[in-house]
Parts: sequence; C-alpha cells; structure tokens
Amino acid sequence: MPKQTIDFVTPAAQPVAPFEQAAIRLHPLDDVAIARVNLTAGQALRGGPAQVTLAQLIPSGHKFALHPIAAGQAIRRYGQVIGFAARDIQPGEHVHTHNVSVLEFARDYAFGADVQPVAYVPEGERRTFMGYQRPGGRAGTRNMIAVISSVNCSAHTCREIAHYFTPERLAAYPNIDGVIALTHGSGCASRSGGPDYVLLQRTLAGFAANPNVGAYIIVGLGCEANQISELVSNYSAVFDDPARKLFRRPNLTIQDSGGIRKTVQAGIAAVQDLLPLVNATPRTPQPISELMLALQCGGSDGWSGVTANPLLGMLVDEVVRQGGSAVLAETPEIYGAEHLLTRRAINRQVGEKLVERVHWWEEHCRRIGAEIDNNPSPGNKAGGLTTIYEKSLGAVAKGGTTPLMGVYEYAEPVTARGFTFMDTPGYDPVSATGQVAGGCNLVVFTTGRGSCFGFKPAPSIKIVTNTPTYERMTDDMDVNAGRILEGVPMEKAAAELLELVIAVASGRQSKSEAQGVGEAEFNPWNLGGVL
Repeated sequence: MPKQTIDFVTPAAQPVAPFEQAAIRLHPLDDVAIARVNLTAGQALRGGPAQVTLAQLIPSGHKFALHPIAAGQAIRRYGQVIGFAARDIQPGEHVHTHNVSVLEFARDYAFGADVQPVAYVPEGERRTFMGYQRPGGRAGTRNMIAVISSVNCSAHTCREIAHYFTPERLAAYPNIDGVIALTHGSGCASRSGGPDYVLLQRTLAGFAANPNVGAYIIVGLGCEANQISELVSNYSAVFDDPARKLFRRPNLTIQDSGGIRKTVQAGIAAVQDLLPLVNATPRTPQPISELMLALQCGGSDGWSGVTANPLLGMLVDEVVRQGGSAVLAETPEIYGAEHLLTRRAINRQVGEKLVERVHWWEEHCRRIGAEIDNNPSPGNKAGGLTTIYEKSLGAVAKGGTTPLMGVYEYAEPVTARGFTFMDTPGYDPVSATGQVAGGCNLVVFTTGRGSCFGFKPAPSIKIVTNTPTYERMTDDMDVNAGRILEGVPMEKAAAELLELVIAVASGRQSKSEAQGVGEAEFNPWNLGGVL
C-alpha cells in the first residue's frame, strides 16, 4: 500500500480545551467525533458530549473514540455504520484504518419511506440564466462545436482539427464558446454489439445530443469496429433528428479522405462551414429548470460529508424546487449508504433498480478480483476517511433531500426531472463523461484534497471542503466551504453558491475553464472487453 501522508494545521495548544471548539460530533448515536484541528496526545476535551483525554495525535478531519468500542462492534458516524472495530478501542484513541475493518451488514432499504413532497417555486417566480435555447425547449450553458472521434486511431486527427480554432480564429463568432475534440482510447478490438461497444456508442451519441453542443462532426479511421455508419444507424433518433441535421457535416474517415493531413484539412473546412450556423444562436434568458447538474466528488477528505457535500445538497434541493434536475453518480461511492437513497425512491421500481446496480457492482468486483472497499484512495485515507461506508455516507449528502425520481444506466439519456441517479464507476472522468452524455450541462464538484478537475463541454465548479486547501489552491477552487466550519451559516453559503451556478451557467468561466482544463477528461467507460 502506498505510504500515507497526513496534513497538519495549527494544533490546539491548551492541555484542556472545550470539546465544541476542538471537535464535532455529528449525530447523537455517533461513537466518534472529528477533530477540528490537530489535537495533541494527552489533551483533555471537556464540556461536550463526552469527557475525553486523547491517547495520541488526532489530525484535523480524523476521528477519535468517544467511549470504549468492543472488538467487532459497529462504529457509527452520521448515526450510520461506517465500519467495525477490528480490536478493542479505548476512549480518546484514533479511529482509522489500523483498528477499523469492513464487514458486510444488512441495510433496511425501506423503499419510499422517507419521500417528502417538494415545495416547487411557481413557474412565474423561478430564476433564469443566460443560456442557449435548443430544439425541444432544452438550454445549453455553453455553445460548442464538437469534433467526435469514433476510434482512438483518429484521436490525433480530431485534436488537430479542433485545436486549429484558436480564440483568435473564433473572435468573429462571439456566441461560440469553443471547438473541442472528444477523443478516447477505444473504438476497436472489441466485439461489435458487445458491452463496451454499446457503452461507447451511447456515450458518443449523448455528447452529440448534449445541449452544450451546438454542432459536431465525427471523424474515424475507416476500418474500426465502431463504424460511424453503425453509430449513426443505432442512434438515429440523435443523428437523424431533422432539427439537428443542419448542424452537422458529412462524417470523415482518414482512409477515405487520403490520410491524416487531408482529413485535417477537410475537418477544418467542415467546422468553418458550421461556425456561422452555430454563432446564430445567442444567449437568451432561460428558466433555471433547464439546468441539469452533474454531482461529483473527488479527492474527498474527512470534511467532505460535513461541509462541501451537504452544501451541494442544499443547492440541489433549491434547483429541484426551481424545476431543475441533478444527477448523482459513482455507484461504488454510495456503497453502504444506498439505503438512504432507496428510502427516498419515488416508487419501489426506482428503489429496486438502484439496489440491482449495487448488486451488479458486487458481482463485478468478485469477477475481476477486486473489493469495493479498495475505493478510498491513499489521499482519502490521509484526509480522514477510513472505509468505503464512511466515504459513501458523506458522498450521498450531495444529493440533498428531495425524492429520487429515476435511476439510469451509464450515459443513458436522463428524462426524469428532479433528483436522479446514474450508474457509473467512481473514477471522476469516467463518471462525469456518463453524466454529461446523459444530458448534464454543468458539473458541480466537491473536493477536500484539491482535485483540479475540469470538463468540457460542461463547465465544472469546484467546492473545497476546508480553508487550508482553498488558500493553497485558490487558482483552482471556486468555493470555500471551509467557511462553514468557521461560523458562516450553510444557508448563506448555499444562497451564494446558487448565484455562482447561475453566473457560470450564463457564461462566466469557472476556475478550471479559465485554465483551459477539461478536454482530456472525456473518458467513456470501458469494461475491459479488449480482444
């Protein structure tokens, strides 16, 4: 296992400190509390939910026991099981990977038990953003032309075409936000019609249909398994839509065009033909109900479930109240917390579909010789997260409190309004690729350790869980949720976050966009069926 590192912040110096100043207990049933700052060995915490003397250094964001925990006993945080004591744990002892194990335990799925009605904002009172109206009433937050690769063999060619269109060459087209290359590492050496083939085609079609894409061309090699003609035929509802035919040009293959150089020239000419058509759509006021947020987290830490994720959950609740949508994902990162979502399922069918996807991942891990608990990374653990259960309980907070309206397979078009879930891996680029293929037009991404994620064509807003990371990486982080630990009310922070989301949806660059991040992160899910 890679060596873990621990972040240090200024420790509390007093030998005796008020409990509430030094630590947080999140729920009355919790067996542990979380250190607000580094706490030193021998320090006594008094006046809170427990009188504890710390047995050793407890790093900020890490847990310590509030009372004796017997070997084999469940350990609770958020009032939920995060793991089991691997040995007897004494009060004040650091609770982490060295003394916590992951065991299976029963979850009460209680389908629909916690569904609460949504107090929708009347349509005439809903917020708006400045977006690009698309056929069928949808709206984009960006207006981009996509150069889509059918196979890795045409990736370089696609990048050459897209990168020709520098900001200087696009200056005459103020309503166009860029030309992007959507390239990937597959498209051949897999069975035609097989799982990887289906996932790739569904993803490519989803990006062509995304409201942030005003036009596209498709470029292939010519002899690949993922034939462009089959892609267009299999997803004719997207590629043969009369409203969209105007905004694409004939597909290109390198072999038929006479090589890379000639294909690049033909691709540049095709995009140049599209520029005035795409530029003809300006930003106009659009209802916030047309926002579909992709909810992501990466580089999580012990504060993720305390600050940034609940903050994002409050934003989601408000967007849903305004008629909009949000898509939670990363199935391996809701594992052990999925029962909190099934209890919010709008009906039993939706809840059972989520459970079925969780069982698929259990079988998938057995098949490839992996464990879902391998998911927390070294950085997650260094930041205070011990098990996948603990990580998942914090992650589901991104989804707020409104009913779960639908569960979707990877890159499947998301048609339900409100809060939904998409089955994806936990790897951020692969997961976000599926969400944007499903129709998301903006990404909101929480991080504790400092993920520098960006994504095109959907802008990515990053919320950091703690002030030290925000101050260290201010050029990359859009929002400091660490202020919540310093006394800023979460309701105030959520209202400010909504204003930022509307501003970015209306064209303001997020921190990642300002640095040009987001093209290489396009990464369709590959199940590994390479022949």
